[in-house]
Amino acid sequence: MKRPELLVPAGNLEKARVALAYGADAIYLGGQQFGLRARAGNFTLDEIEVIVGEAHRRGVKVYVTVNIFARNRHLPALPVYIEELAALKVDGLIVADPAVFSLVKRHSPLPIHISTQANVTNWEAVLFWEHLGASRVNLARELTLDEIAAIGSRVSLELEGFVHGAMCLAYSGRCLLSAQMIGRSANLGDCAQSCRWSYALMEAKRPGEYYPVDQEPEASYIMNSRDLCMIEHIPDLLRAGLDSLKIEGRMKSVHYVATVTKTYREALDAYLANPDDYQTNQAWILELDKVSHRPYNTGFYFDSQGPGQAVKSRQSIRSADFLGVVEGIHQNGALVGVRNHIRSDEELEILAPTGPPWSQQILLYSLEGDPLLAAHANDKVVVPLDKVEPYSILRRLRVEAGKR
Repeated sequence: MKRPELLVPAGNLEKARVALAYGADAIYLGGQQFGLRARAGNFTLDEIEVIVGEAHRRGVKVYVTVNIFARNRHLPALPVYIEELAALKVDGLIVADPAVFSLVKRHSPLPIHISTQANVTNWEAVLFWEHLGASRVNLARELTLDEIAAIGSRVSLELEGFVHGAMCLAYSGRCLLSAQMIGRSANLGDCAQSCRWSYALMEAKRPGEYYPVDQEPEASYIMNSRDLCMIEHIPDLLRAGLDSLKIEGRMKSVHYVATVTKTYREALDAYLANPDDYQTNQAWILELDKVSHRPYNTGFYFDSQGPGQAVKSRQSIRSADFLGVVEGIHQNGALVGVRNHIRSDEELEILAPTGPPWSQQILLYSLEGDPLLAAHANDKVVVPLDKVEPYSILRRLRVEAGKR
């Protein structure tokens, strides 16, 4: 069986190194320009050079997003930027705009991956990009597994799909309101223009009494979608023909990158080692519940109409709080960068790049060796740990931990 790629987000240099430590086969990141995550930390050219070197020493690939839909004003600077990325020996560029595609072809030898923003939903479109010279297509998120398998039977380039992370109501940049509400798909030319209708709020015990819905900050969340989680369906994803399993989350925390990467790494390795007897480990499901997320579902993979389940609150859920990350060794202990308040003597769980998580009572010391009662965000402290591995995560389990 061909080994599938686990593709992990890297919003900044620290997150990229965490992705490498926890088992990514490839990472994707954005530079300071021409990407669609302008508010992520992103990378300077010098940082890209550094992480390419570190990744290649581990046999990990690095892809860079150049997936804006370019306006005229962007075109003059694009060739130079593309040439700079090629000189840094990145492993591919992720693009959506035909103009950017054309410029990449003319100004670099780099492999080109077609972004999900290009909304590729059928095999003819994949063949179009294949004939132009693309090496991979990240398929639109609204495709089912059966549709992906049908595409894979007709094309020879690589297919990539999202398997975990945040979703939005306009999947792959397309509105689904009309299809969800009355079964008329805007993506097939049958839009009922549901977004232009007038809506009101009615309390269940007061029928006929309508209140206006005003979209103000911290108010209505009627388009707040659930998160994607396919950890229980690894065999289905691979049988459908996906070559790369992509995790969403360049804006997410170090804790998210570490936890999700390690969990999918373990699941993939378990399946590849023994596909005939593979079973989902319930510990993986509980592990993914520990990171901040909306309620999970399987997106469109098993239902072409999508889940149709909005989350009624903006607030995410999690069963653990991220408290700190091990940055190295100091005076025979772990040097911890504190992210949230930690109390000395409390029992925390430690997630390390290797081995299962374990719990341990935590003692805190200053860099000079003095005992501390507590530590706060942005502090640097020393914590004696049973095992010290860089990029290990310290977290506090919530009362509801272990319940799904």
